[in-house]
Amino acid sequence: MTARYNLLSPELKTNPYPAYADLRRNAPVCQVDPGGMWAVTRYDDVMHVLKNPQVFSSKGFGAATNPPWLGGNPFSESMLAMDPPHHGRLRVLVSRAFGAPAMARMEQRVRAFAREAVAALPLDQPFDIMQPYALRIPASVIGDLLGVESSMHGRLKRWADLITGGVTTVRPEEEDRKQLARDAVRELRGYFGGLLNRRREEPGEDILSDLVRARVEGEALTQDELIAFCSLLLVGGIETAVHMLGASLVVLLEQPELLARLRADRSRIPAFIEEILRYEPPAQAAPRVTTQDVQLGGVSLPAGSRLLVLIGSACHDDAQYPNGDRFDMDRPGPQNLPFGHGVHFCLGAQLARMEGRLALEALLDRVGRLERGPEPMTWHRTLVVRGPATLPIVLHPA
Repeated sequence: MTARYNLLSPELKTNPYPAYADLRRNAPVCQVDPGGMWAVTRYDDVMHVLKNPQVFSSKGFGAATNPPWLGGNPFSESMLAMDPPHHGRLRVLVSRAFGAPAMARMEQRVRAFAREAVAALPLDQPFDIMQPYALRIPASVIGDLLGVESSMHGRLKRWADLITGGVTTVRPEEEDRKQLARDAVRELRGYFGGLLNRRREEPGEDILSDLVRARVEGEALTQDELIAFCSLLLVGGIETAVHMLGASLVVLLEQPELLARLRADRSRIPAFIEEILRYEPPAQAAPRVTTQDVQLGGVSLPAGSRLLVLIGSACHDDAQYPNGDRFDMDRPGPQNLPFGHGVHFCLGAQLARMEGRLALEALLDRVGRLERGPEPMTWHRTLVVRGPATLPIVLHPA
């Protein structure tokens, strides 16, 4: 390694994996830009951090997404930024909503959303597929879960973007972007606050009604705690699935023989989705902060050090995944690391997998061949997640 990497540089956002490989070889725990956070790149070190929340606190997530200029962020106050034991008590409240029985009940709804989205896609003409396919399906699913009216689904993604990547990538002089993030927090608080009040008066069969009725150690959750839950479900329910669906299309465009394999044997779709999650993990990084002086990867880190645990790098580590930079649909699975590990393992992992499978099945029903559009694709400029921002494509009928 000859220079300190900036993880938000255009070159790294387009393809971070050569830089990750360099870091794993030469500086597996080192400081990177922006902000001088300590990047953790090797699989074994990443797992050590994720398995030891008492030393590597998730409060680092809250600090990274709630800078002083923002004035508060409900996402930063969610259980994603909490450590045990408080985290566990809150996690129980939503775990039932994502269990196997609930997923079985949801499958028909998710399939319908996927088919509706694919049926509306144009054929034999270039268009950006991210909004009408990769965004529409997850936004419909999480909107349905939360009981949000369909006219609001587009705004959900905008809020999710602005309270995560829209916060972590703002430079000190970018006052206009700061105001966009502050406006998003205000709008989100106002909308979900009103929705929660309506659920108290007229409860329904959705997660928000369940949360309003829920009790932790005999006490109802406060309005702020409920809004934090809404923020977490919004970000977790949309960001992972949107980037997973977008990355699936990128890989199919780059390796068209995979589409032929999936068309010939649809039972391979789950294996394809698992390898997508490893090869292009939507959650590329997880912020943490050390609670004490600690040694990690041969480096001494004082208490209070800010870490960026690079899941995207760990998922390409040849020591764990032979030929990690190669897409291999026959690689043994499942690939759980993209959904985190330990107390913060993503509750919505099975829902995301279901969305990936059903979205691809719907696409295969209608589309026979994919072709790149005339314009270049672009990648999101965020620190924590990775995925296409735009993906111009031409769909040819089956």
